[in-house]
Amino acid sequence: MDMIKTLLVVLYCKKHFSETRVRFSPLQLLWKQAQTFPLFPALGEMESHMFECVNQAAVHEELEDETRRLCDVRPFLPVLKLVTRNCGRAERLLDSKIGVLIGKGLHELDAINEQEVKDFRSKMFRFSEERMQRVQMMTCTEWLQSCFSPQLEPAAGSAITDGVNDRPSDLKVIIHFDLSQVSLIPVPSCPQYIRICMQAKESPHLTLVHISTIKGMFDKEISTIRAVVTRKSCNLPLPLPPKRRVPTVSPGVCVWLCERMHFSILCCGVQVRAGLFHGTELLCKPAVSSESSGRSEHTWKESTLEFEISVSDLPRMTRLCFAIYAVMDKVKKQKSTKNKQACHYPIAWVNTMVFDYKGQLKTGDIILHCWSSFPDELEEMLNPIGTIQTNPYTENATALHILFPEYSSHPIVFPPFDKVRQTSGRGGKKFHIELKEIMERDPLSQLCENEKDLIWTLRYDCRENFPQSLPKLLLSVKWSKHEDMAQLQALLQIWPKLSPRDALELLDFNYPDQYVREYAVCCLRDMSDEELLQYLLQLVQVLRYEPYYDCALTHFLLERAQGNRKIGHFLFWHLRSEIHMPAVSVQFALILEAYCRCNIPHIEVLKKQVEALSKLKSVNELIKLGTIKNARSKTKEAMLTKEAMMTCLRQSGYSETLSDLHSPLNPNVMLSDINVEKCRYMDSKMKPLWIVYNNKLLGGDTLGIIFKNGDDLRQDMLTLQILRLMDLLWKEASLDLRIVPYGCLATGDRAGLIEVVSSAETIANIQLTSSNVAAAAAFNKDALLNWLKERNSGDALDRAIEEFTLSCAGYCVATYVLGIGDRHSDNIMVRSTGQLFHIDFGHILGNFKSKFGIKRERVPFILTHDFIHVIQQGKTGYTEKFGSFRQYCEEAYLILRKNGNLFITLFALMLTAGLPELTSVKDIQYLKDSLALGKSDEEALKQFRQKFDEALRESWTTKVNWMAHNVAKDNRS
Repeated sequence: MDMIKTLLVVLYCKKHFSETRVRFSPLQLLWKQAQTFPLFPALGEMESHMFECVNQAAVHEELEDETRRLCDVRPFLPVLKLVTRNCGRAERLLDSKIGVLIGKGLHELDAINEQEVKDFRSKMFRFSEERMQRVQMMTCTEWLQSCFSPQLEPAAGSAITDGVNDRPSDLKVIIHFDLSQVSLIPVPSCPQYIRICMQAKESPHLTLVHISTIKGMFDKEISTIRAVVTRKSCNLPLPLPPKRRVPTVSPGVCVWLCERMHFSILCCGVQVRAGLFHGTELLCKPAVSSESSGRSEHTWKESTLEFEISVSDLPRMTRLCFAIYAVMDKVKKQKSTKNKQACHYPIAWVNTMVFDYKGQLKTGDIILHCWSSFPDELEEMLNPIGTIQTNPYTENATALHILFPEYSSHPIVFPPFDKVRQTSGRGGKKFHIELKEIMERDPLSQLCENEKDLIWTLRYDCRENFPQSLPKLLLSVKWSKHEDMAQLQALLQIWPKLSPRDALELLDFNYPDQYVREYAVCCLRDMSDEELLQYLLQLVQVLRYEPYYDCALTHFLLERAQGNRKIGHFLFWHLRSEIHMPAVSVQFALILEAYCRCNIPHIEVLKKQVEALSKLKSVNELIKLGTIKNARSKTKEAMLTKEAMMTCLRQSGYSETLSDLHSPLNPNVMLSDINVEKCRYMDSKMKPLWIVYNNKLLGGDTLGIIFKNGDDLRQDMLTLQILRLMDLLWKEASLDLRIVPYGCLATGDRAGLIEVVSSAETIANIQLTSSNVAAAAAFNKDALLNWLKERNSGDALDRAIEEFTLSCAGYCVATYVLGIGDRHSDNIMVRSTGQLFHIDFGHILGNFKSKFGIKRERVPFILTHDFIHVIQQGKTGYTEKFGSFRQYCEEAYLILRKNGNLFITLFALMLTAGLPELTSVKDIQYLKDSLALGKSDEEALKQFRQKFDEALRESWTTKVNWMAHNVAKDNRS
């Protein structure tokens, strides 16, 4: 008789069950109950066992982390399996935490059978070990500097004069004490926060933290690292062999020696078109296969695609792009049936690199699983800007089987730089005045062949006189000639360093060369941490353009994230929010894993945020379900759903998870506990949550955040980033327009957070509360001024009107330049201090709403007469105040024009992000037109003045739109 090997034990526990919140963990309860069962001694030690379950993704998940609640684990069935732990519990626990944190189990990365993935992970493992060992050697002061770098103002920063010179010489700062101790040290200063408070005539709130608290945090983090780093290293991957300049076995053949061979591939797999690209440049004429019979298997026999380019002239970053399409005859509607026209219907596309990550020319057969969605306006139906990753959903994807031929018995490799320099040369030094005119053009301007030849001929003049013209020089290189490549790569070694802002353009898809991108990253190293945070959104997106996992940009971002935890925080969330996208899922997961292994103490902080967002998503889904069930009665719906929401938030599992965490919007802000009574959900389609937090560090003040589930916030995030940049550029020119770029962060697939701006109200609500008739409210020009008067008096009212004037000027210019649409009265808000600001940026770059083919918005920007009424303090006619307002607008516009290339670059770097209204270069053309790039300042200013007058003249159309909106959505509180 066989011995019974499986026993079913029933445990009674709550779904919020975890080790840290109850007296006994599930494992301890099992051990206590198992003592009454036969063969209990055979179990062995409790510490050598753990639970395993099948999760919602139908994957076996080992529950190494016993602090996780069952409701967070979410097993598919309430069944846990007891399994024996393998050796190395610490690293297994770490792997489990990282997998949960990044949203992709590490077992999925382990299962990828690609040498590039294995080599990258192996390199990052050793890198993280070295990093954590260095952290263990840090003093408390060094650790504090690394984790919470002081935000120091530059020496040449603009002085705060407005509103300060008219105040007493002393500055009132409210200090809050953490514990009643004597020996205190200040937390890292926040000059930006203090500056904002001073300009807003508010007292800054600072908190002093006891030194023992800081040391306790330091000791805790070091002990966390030691628990993992001092583990046995038996399971670590083997180190990579050292690099050798000259291989001793099977030396590779230099690709530049293969001059007599044309590049070709064999399609083994409807008609296929293939093209070789370097960036967006087509290196030679595309190759087209013969048509298949169109029957079941769709294969070609001996169908070789040969390209009119020598193997020796292939650039290192050459992409091989395929398009599979159906060919059908389309008969023209004429009397004769002989007039037929072949129509091509795209089916799928896919891209792959010609050289692998080691620089070797690919050989052998390969199966490429294709993508079915085609972007608009593709050249030759090919998509060179698309990902080189194949479709991971292989079951339903079109598969293309190709064969790379072998040109040599040895690997064909791209030469290292020391061989490149041997064939480099020097061009002439003739200067032409035409060169200056070409270099001053914006990045969207096309270069003709004669201009490219001129730039290439005078490349040394460009280096000496126009170093910022490097992007145009790169576009002038004949990448299909390896001699030109050699000369360019030599020239890069002596090219002056560009400013970080200018170097950003070199990370665009048009510049794929490895040495160019390494040069760009070298220039970016001069960025301060604050400047890096300003452009981090774009730097994460251009990782999509990197063909290989191990690249200079990835290393740069990881290094800076390790040196500043705030950078690490936002790097994590920018990557984590797109982990669900198949094209970048593996790449972003590898970078996230590397960051987590290099910053083990940060894992718990981020894990708390991920868990909190998961709880908010559950609450949001509960509300959506409740509104569907109670759709018949709106009043009943609101009451029952609000009650259900508050009951849910009061549950211990929710309140504990949602309390005492660093805000994802700003890691410097600590969210203490939820003020449930003030929480609500908003009356829009996706039912966003309005969550209010108490904040002990701010002396009892509250903080509000909006959680959205079902809306893509990435376009809002981009627009707000550009508004912050505009604010920075204006301040650098000593013009402070009191912009309110509130926080916004995408955290997942169509999910994210928005910061609530305190003491603010929408124009719609201000108008509706001043009138008994919704239709008449939009035409009450006194409503806004009266609202400010109710909240300010005397000098405070004068300051509020000045704040309104400055901020209105800033947003008039910003919304015009960015082409922000859908500006109804619920999308414009005003603070009680007078600052006007815009929200909800679902329509940008001139994509204005229309109805029945008629544009609803006919003005270039919003400037209504009730705004002018406030600016002029209720006086009629155009006064000196209005003249100052107009001057602010013109000055702000000219400042943005000077930085027009930067704005175009930042939007161009976001082209592959998948934003609904930023999909092609044509979308960015709007910026070029609104900034009047290519025109003189006088011509541009004339154009802006015409738009200003048009906005004022046609403002009645805005009031009509606002009236219709107020009637349709009477949302007075």
